[in-house]
Amino acid sequence: MLTVGILHGEAYGVSIKKEIESRAERKVSVGALQAALKRLEQKGYLKAQAGEGTQERAGRPKRYYIVTAQGKAALEYTRDLRNDLWAAMSQITLELKLKP
Repeated sequence: MLTVGILHGEAYGVSIKKEIESRAERKVSVGALQAALKRLEQKGYLKAQAGEGTQERAGRPKRYYIVTAQGKAALEYTRDLRNDLWAAMSQITLELKLKP
């Protein structure tokens, strides 16, 4: 959902995949991405709209995604929960180092 928000208005399968791969520095499965987008849409967090069909896509339209109000609320909840958990972690835990 964050990537869809970052791409604001240009979030479709390939652009989302490229953005995640660029930021995470790892490959993303097209199937896993499509499944996640479908689940997020079913939950009401994302909304999809068909774009114009193009010749390079054999007339098939791209599916553009936007974050819904419900999705924004879910993102804010997750951010706040993560921040609370980080704040609750003791300094000793943060200073621990793994043994070589």
